[in-house]
Amino acid sequence: MSDTDESIFREVDEDVRNEEYKKLWDRFGKYVSGLAIAVVVGVAGFQAWKYYEVKQAEEAGAIYGDAVKQAAAGKTEDALAAFAAVHHDGFSQLAQLSVAQMSADKGETDKAVAAYDAFAADAKSDPALADLARIRAGYLLVDTATPEQLLTRLARFDKEGDAWRNEAREILGLAAWRVKDFAGAKKQMDAIYADAKAPGAMRQRAQILIQLLTPNLPQK
Repeated sequence: MSDTDESIFREVDEDVRNEEYKKLWDRFGKYVSGLAIAVVVGVAGFQAWKYYEVKQAEEAGAIYGDAVKQAAAGKTEDALAAFAAVHHDGFSQLAQLSVAQMSADKGETDKAVAAYDAFAADAKSDPALADLARIRAGYLLVDTATPEQLLTRLARFDKEGDAWRNEAREILGLAAWRVKDFAGAKKQMDAIYADAKAPGAMRQRAQILIQLLTPNLPQK
């Protein structure tokens, strides 16, 4: 086959391909164009939504930060108003916990515990924050609830690797000490002191309590 013949065949082949492409485009081109536009619009919409979310979070964070400052300054009413103005899933939950803490700081233990319990029971609450609410309520109840009542509240944390395990142990140990269950109190404090993962300050408190508890235990 001569070069001229090959050239003719190539031209014919290209014409055929171009004709096929034209037919495909005539048939499906509008869908391809529509898809491309949809992708562009979708990306733009996603970016706009992310920007909106960031702005919302920044505004909520600023309001929450101001509320915390108001609370620290003793401006209770202003702080409560600011916390109520926080409209953001994350920061609004922190605001709820902060309001409960304000009640605790004022000595309104029952009100604070009720707020923490309501937060922990709310299915919409972040699980980690719900556990924090349970622990805070537990500390508030150390002086009034029985060890059995606190165990019912805190038994969920008695498992290896739980982030709040040692806080639960401390609450139960202090409650046991209050009712003069010295052996029970020492058991909890020993567990804390033996746990290398427990916070240093908590291990120090446990060591001090162990020293105080030991003379009250039967001598072997």
